Amino acid sequence: MTDSTDVSRFPTPALDDLPEDVRDRILAVQEKSGFIPNVFLVLARRPDEFRAFFAYHDALMDKPGNLTKAEREMIVVATSSPNQCQYCVVAHGAILRIRAKDPLIADQVAANYRKADITDRQKAMLDFAIKVSGEAYRVSEDDFATLASHGFTEEDVWDIAAISAFFGLSNRIANVTNMKPNPEFYGMGRG
Repeated sequence: MTDSTDVSRFPTPALDDLPEDVRDRILAVQEKSGFIPNVFLVLARRPDEFRAFFAYHDALMDKPGNLTKAEREMIVVATSSPNQCQYCVVAHGAILRIRAKDPLIADQVAANYRKADITDRQKAMLDFAIKVSGEAYRVSEDDFATLASHGFTEEDVWDIAAISAFFGLSNRIANVTNMKPNPEFYGMGRG
């Protein structure tokens, strides 16, 4: 383990000490992005949880479907904001800016998605995601009807709910660990 006060309140393991599959995944991300996102380093301290987390992440965020990759990131940013998850707002905000090809969208969605320059369909999607994130017990048939009126299928609704719920977990872990966003995220997709 290494001291990692610039990454998290918990020490992070040295790459050479990690199981090969975990190390390979981290190095592949580093090669693609030019740096290692801190979430990989923080979660690597528990390899089984690392594998489970990223398997579910990939199943939700990389799958084909009616939600675009930008809309999936929009859900993450919108739900991470009220959860006060600095890491996810900053990191996924960067990804949202890149996927939406819009340097302003992530800041708008994080601050107040209801006033952001997004479609009514996307606002309905985020209304539902926020409800799932904070008050899932209040989800009703009216929510399904509203989403259907905007063209969302039941599979889309499942995806919105699952992304919101998964990142609720991620937000809580990031907050407890005091996970710091990498400096590289702040400028990505802005110009």
